[in-house]
Amino acid sequence: MTTDAEEELTTPKTLIVIPTYNEKDNLPSLLEILMGFPDPLEVLIVDDGSPDGTGDIAEEWTQKSPRVHLMRRPGKMGLGSAYVAGFRWALERDYERIFEMDADFSHDPKYVPQMLEKSMEADLVIGSRYLTGVNVVNWPMSRLLLSYFANKYARFVSGLPIKDCTAGFKCFRREALQAVNLDGIASGGYSFQIEMNFKVWKKGFRLAEVPIVFVDRRAGVSKMSGKIIREALLLVVRLRLGRL
Repeated sequence: MTTDAEEELTTPKTLIVIPTYNEKDNLPSLLEILMGFPDPLEVLIVDDGSPDGTGDIAEEWTQKSPRVHLMRRPGKMGLGSAYVAGFRWALERDYERIFEMDADFSHDPKYVPQMLEKSMEADLVIGSRYLTGVNVVNWPMSRLLLSYFANKYARFVSGLPIKDCTAGFKCFRREALQAVNLDGIASGGYSFQIEMNFKVWKKGFRLAEVPIVFVDRRAGVSKMSGKIIREALLLVVRLRLGRL
């Protein structure tokens, strides 16, 4: 029988990277939940100059807890670049597991322990909306169909052995991130998710999925657009042809 101290020693040093832009209505509640998880789980907020004061809220949290960190950027520089900046920060500080997740509660933090456990046998764990059917709540049918068939297209063209190619809730082992040339990541949004999956897979790392229920954001405005999805579909072809 292991003690609590022994269990803590075997828990990998973990960082959750959360990009934010105008998430003041969601961030405090999310951090309350995440800080309820035991050490060594920590959080890095990458804020792109939110005019609603999200960065200031994150700053207050850094004063309350040494497990919350903040990276301020001068303006909207894109989701992909926010994650890359967060990944670099994590690798420089020897985190063993690096998560990416949204701040809007569409990625329920209750799945974090399950994804961490799965990371013991896989190098990239994906919180999947489509592993066990369609587990999406509160999306209009048009958006759901677009996402579902875009994923089918991405799987068919790229060959990725996963059901949810565009998911943004993930856990990387540090070895997988280290093997990817982050300087060479050329995309953002949905495209970024596909590109990272593809490059980790092509490096020979193990991919796995954990089923989640994806619930559309509680508050704020979605950043998704038709342009972002079109860019993702084009990226899949470029990846297949080896142009990246």
